Amino acid sequence: MGTEIKAKQFLLDQRYLKMASVWAQNSYCIRRQVGALLVKDKMIISDGYNGTPSGFENNCEDENNITFPYVLHAEANAITKVAKSNNSSDGATLYVTSSPCMECSKLIIQAGIKRVVFYDNYHKTDGVDLLKKAKIEVLQVEMEA
Repeated sequence: MGTEIKAKQFLLDQRYLKMASVWAQNSYCIRRQVGALLVKDKMIISDGYNGTPSGFENNCEDENNITFPYVLHAEANAITKVAKSNNSSDGATLYVTSSPCMECSKLIIQAGIKRVVFYDNYHKTDGVDLLKKAKIEVLQVEMEA
């Protein structure tokens, strides 16, 4: 890839991540708000943010600030949303504000996503390690000020 093409891709990566950050603000979770966008051929084909399944109250944490086990991660929401559409995530790029956990990484691999771009590290690196093992391109980008 030429220098100009790489620079243009990096600019797109930053812009899509900014959009994922804005989308994260839709989350009702208190401890952490995460947003995700699935992009294919420069089109957003799905989006997601962490939260409860459809039909549940929009409370992500209990009275002790512990996240309920049924809360969905932003990546899982974006992947399941595209699965219900006429789009395919095969070959897509996932932009997510936090690096994927192990469970989401398994979904990313199975969904055919080829690239994952994120800002912050999740508290465990096993998800990113799995993505790399699966030969999925993983890129961490610093958040612009």
